[in-house]
Amino acid sequence: MKLKHVPPEFRREAFHCPHCGVYAYQRWSYLDPPNLRWGEILKRVQRNLSISVCEHCHHYTVWNEGKMIYPTGSIAPLPSEDMPEDVKADFNEARAIVQASPRAAAALLRLALQKLTIHLGGKGKNLNEDIKNLVKKGLPPKVERALDVVRVIGNNAVHPGKIDLRDDLDTAILLFELLNMIVDTMITQPRRVDEIYNKLPEGVRKAIEKRDKSL
Repeated sequence: MKLKHVPPEFRREAFHCPHCGVYAYQRWSYLDPPNLRWGEILKRVQRNLSISVCEHCHHYTVWNEGKMIYPTGSIAPLPSEDMPEDVKADFNEARAIVQASPRAAAALLRLALQKLTIHLGGKGKNLNEDIKNLVKKGLPPKVERALDVVRVIGNNAVHPGKIDLRDDLDTAILLFELLNMIVDTMITQPRRVDEIYNKLPEGVRKAIEKRDKSL
């Protein structure tokens, strides 16, 4: 089971490192690290400076008054390796702005989802209809729910309704996780099964195919 993304958080014992992306324990210190090249910044924020060091990659993360100031990357999870490139482009754009505007990020993720349904066999014109047709083709119920969560929240971000994401960073982060989960279930896992299946001896595969034709 894939570990849920844990974003960097001040004084948290462990989180997904913004440098290496691995979930790892963090060593916290309030002293200046020996080789950190942050001259001017250190002078400005030294009194409120905290350092966390990743136990996996040993890179530093710098915090000022409880806020991460280095690196300046997103706290959202990275896209799945199997995510189609056009979907990944919107996903990464959403990652870049999620802290400044969770609402805008959610809208971008809905667009990413609409593009993803095309790769899953949808038409990409009406997201609700695409999800309906995917269900008819045997889409697992949990994946259907994940699709609808991203669809509904992303739609509300564009057309304000009962869900307001203006300051709801936690919900926006969950949408990234759900999109990755959909890719994992619908693209990554089938690919892995095919890879393993194709390693079976040819005679065994032909026997299985013969069996299936007789059903």
